[in-house]
Amino acid sequence: MDAVPTPADAAADAASTALLTDRYELTMLQAALRSGAARRRSVFEVFTRRLPEGRRYGVVAGTGRVLDAVEAFRFTAPQLDWLSDQQIVDDSTLAWLADYRFGGDIRGYGEGECYFPGSPVMVVEGSFAEAVILETVILSILNYDSAIAAAASRMSAAAGGRPLIEMGARRAHEQAAVSASRAAYVAGFAATSDLQAGFRYGIPTAGTSAHAFTLLHDSERDAFTAQIESMGRGTTLLIDTYDLGEAVRTAIEVAGTELGAVRIDSGDLLMLAHRVRRQLDELGAEKTRITVTSDLDEYAIAALGTAPVDGYGVGTSLVTGSGQPTCAMVYKLVARSTSDDPDSPLIPVEKRSAGAKSSRGGRKWSARRLDADGVAEAEVVGTGTVPPELADRQLQIPLVLAGRTVGREPLADARARHLRSREQLPMSATQLSKGDPVIPTEYPTG
Repeated sequence: MDAVPTPADAAADAASTALLTDRYELTMLQAALRSGAARRRSVFEVFTRRLPEGRRYGVVAGTGRVLDAVEAFRFTAPQLDWLSDQQIVDDSTLAWLADYRFGGDIRGYGEGECYFPGSPVMVVEGSFAEAVILETVILSILNYDSAIAAAASRMSAAAGGRPLIEMGARRAHEQAAVSASRAAYVAGFAATSDLQAGFRYGIPTAGTSAHAFTLLHDSERDAFTAQIESMGRGTTLLIDTYDLGEAVRTAIEVAGTELGAVRIDSGDLLMLAHRVRRQLDELGAEKTRITVTSDLDEYAIAALGTAPVDGYGVGTSLVTGSGQPTCAMVYKLVARSTSDDPDSPLIPVEKRSAGAKSSRGGRKWSARRLDADGVAEAEVVGTGTVPPELADRQLQIPLVLAGRTVGREPLADARARHLRSREQLPMSATQLSKGDPVIPTEYPTG
């Protein structure tokens, strides 16, 4: 009879990230253990060969979640039993997995940093065995979070300083929605509607009511009165359930000119925002803000740049990466030692297949070269010694040293880093027209 898992077992299984991986990671591990190559020191690199179409820069996000995932990469007894029952790996590999703890080094771009094709955004170094099995979980986090952050960055740039609220929880997998909230906050969003994201990551939360609340009551006036009595005059009233003009009049009659904000969720937002602003001002509610929602993306936000809008709520487009839900990052072996001797030298290795799927070998450094005005002019990626003039412009920072996490930081630091990084790029970086990466990636020889 199968053992009945205890609550503690279930909690451990839920916390473990070890099975967030592809089967071939473990079958490679088994074969490498058998061949004796598993202990060879290896360097894996995360990079993308190209940016999504129309994007001028990428944004690294999810680094903090990667650190959590690596720490939680532990195989529980039920997981090992399942691997055994499914005959995925042999007994000696199961024994190795039972004791698995990542003991290597990870370095990478700081969270929020911009990146470009070929940027080594994360480097994982350790034995082949301990590093190879992290591939899937690292890529799944970085690919999604960075895609969301890139879209969020474009939206926050288009907003021109007006605050954005992430509102995509109902349009995504429940856990992806939390990750999207985090990535959006790193890239400039001010708040989220997702309470789990607020609870887990300390992101400010926002939200008041939907059309259902208005429809529940016998009249719009009753609904507004109930909300004001519950939440105070500083709340945001949703005004487009019935007649917009009548709703604005009712809102000010109920709340007075101290009403915090109104929200428009449908229709021609540009025209309606002007109409509502004029009406609010005529009623004496000059300080009442206007928030707009309704399937916004960076292009719609940019189009509203001249409208009297004070803030935006973005949902579907954000959590789907505004049409680009992945960054196509890959995890490639770029260097390995010639034996399992810890002192054996590293040799570069690279994929040389035809087409666009080749890779560049060698353990790499990266730096961003600036012009005389402090504007980025190139992403420089090299091997060997860093040129003296780029020594203080290196982009990779320590994240894990000898298995110990050293790179965890507050989200506020990642958020500030992104703003600095984006401001350092040429002005054309935030243009929404299609184009090549805003700076080239250079590979110096020697």
